[in-house]
Amino acid sequence: MMVVIVGRRSSTQDFKTDLVGAGLCAIGLWAWTEKDMFNNIGKVTSMTLDPALAFIVTGGVMFIIGFCGCIGALRENTVLLLIFSVLVGLIFAAELLFGILAFAYKDWIKNQIESQVQNMIINYREDSDLENLIDWVQQDWLKCCGVKSYADWELNRYFNCSSKGSIDACGVPFSCCKPTGDVIKNRHCGFGMIINTDRETKIYTEGCIPSGEKWLETNLIPVASVAVGIAVLQILGICFASILRCDVKAQKAKWGYDE
Repeated sequence: MMVVIVGRRSSTQDFKTDLVGAGLCAIGLWAWTEKDMFNNIGKVTSMTLDPALAFIVTGGVMFIIGFCGCIGALRENTVLLLIFSVLVGLIFAAELLFGILAFAYKDWIKNQIESQVQNMIINYREDSDLENLIDWVQQDWLKCCGVKSYADWELNRYFNCSSKGSIDACGVPFSCCKPTGDVIKNRHCGFGMIINTDRETKIYTEGCIPSGEKWLETNLIPVASVAVGIAVLQILGICFASILRCDVKAQKAKWGYDE
């Protein structure tokens, strides 16, 4: 019976997962509502190009898993516990497979990431959520500009030097600009920087892919620790759910209850 008690206590964690998942899903749905995506669903191309869709999918999966684990433990429902174990096991297997493939085909993975980031730059002005995500990566996280360099912003039709009539022509987003100490951010600081000979002192010229590689090398131990911690939690979740399920079945068999 101790296993049942532990399983019921673990349902609290599953309930928290439920709340987080529901919150993420709600944020994604709210973002879609703000962008009127429900009336223009054809604009959704992929999860990579729509952060709101990523929130909806991630939140939905977390909610389903948390619901199965929480209700399965509280109600001692062997079917829900089995579903919980299978779903977490599939996610763990997918993560493990991705890790192996990423190590074995790292050049191909890098090319795919570069291609996706290029698509994000091309669609920069088409989605406000995507625009905010790119600005955050360039300005606050990696301190970078473009894919491999600042020149990649010519891929965007608004920033391309041949874009006549666009005030952004031959420029880069303000998130590429280096901090100046001003209280108010100058959102026009990137104008004409692609052809500006003094750009080295005003904008980040290194692309986000090389900057990301440097960040990963610097933070390899913390990133690896988080990955191992998540894997351990997933394995423990599967083990506890399986043990609880076996214990429930044993108790039912002892008292003559049918499944």
